[in-house]
Amino acid sequence: MSSFRPFGLTAWLAAPIAAALLMPVALSPAHAQAVAVAPTAPQAAGPAPAPQITTPATSQQDFPEQRGLTARAIDRVKQVAKSAGDIFSRVPCLPPKGSANKGSAKSMGSLPHVAGKLVAGKPVVIVAFGSSSTAGFGASSPDFNYPNRLAGQLRRQYPTADITVINAGVGGEDAPEMMKRLQKEVIDVHPDLVIWQVGTNAVLRNLDPGDTAKLVEDGITRIQAAGDADIVLVDPQYSPRVTERPESAGKMVKLLGRVAELRHVGIFPRFEVMRDWHEKQAIPVESFVISDGLHMNDWGYACFAQLLGDDIIRSVGQIKLGVNVPADVRTYRPM
Repeated sequence: MSSFRPFGLTAWLAAPIAAALLMPVALSPAHAQAVAVAPTAPQAAGPAPAPQITTPATSQQDFPEQRGLTARAIDRVKQVAKSAGDIFSRVPCLPPKGSANKGSAKSMGSLPHVAGKLVAGKPVVIVAFGSSSTAGFGASSPDFNYPNRLAGQLRRQYPTADITVINAGVGGEDAPEMMKRLQKEVIDVHPDLVIWQVGTNAVLRNLDPGDTAKLVEDGITRIQAAGDADIVLVDPQYSPRVTERPESAGKMVKLLGRVAELRHVGIFPRFEVMRDWHEKQAIPVESFVISDGLHMNDWGYACFAQLLGDDIIRSVGQIKLGVNVPADVRTYRPM
């Protein structure tokens, strides 16, 4: 388990600059291929620290090529920082069309525990549990994965609150592997909110959607038995690698929704939200999915986090207004 908080720009800037300065003249074929295929996609566990190597003092004029690499690395860092600041200025993050009223009554009571803690001014712990799209594969920096985006939004909204968002995403996993670390990385943390992203790798691995749903239901039961945490399931993403398996993807989405309904937990219908981006808001798929046809990019993660954060904030507002919602109305739908 790893706890990601937004990294400072200075620390993140150091890695690409150091890498450019220390790059060897020749690369192995495997290394060269890795650099060519994914130069900007970080590993799920975050960027490795730059190696510390002592070299003789040398004039920069002796290495014009390396100086050029360093300049390009600096330019790239500046561009990424700029894109983070205005990520929605080019394409706004809008809720699914036609959802302003539909499902709003259910949304109001979806996250009572975490909302109550925020209203009371008590510390809040959120665990983002899942695979590579929780870890943030495809984002240009750890700053821009969805848990860090969500943490930033909530801290801006509640500047005096003590809010911790733990990133417990491990690339390549699905329900069978996640269940093995559920106790240590979720239950033992005593979270106020668990956001459980699951099902995508099961579709890609041709696992039985029914088996996945059963494991997720068992996991929800364990979380609920251990405390009062709110739970939000996140179903698979709408992306080419997933939609090329329509039967399996459709079953997975349907079954996870059914589990959420039966266990009275939230569901973020990511598949339908992303499909709405493409089919109703006319956003090209490549505008929110990276070239691997699977993982989201900075904009995709940012909009996902924004919609989820908006509903947490809305839940807080409803509690402050004294709105009473029946205890069994818990199904989360982004508005």
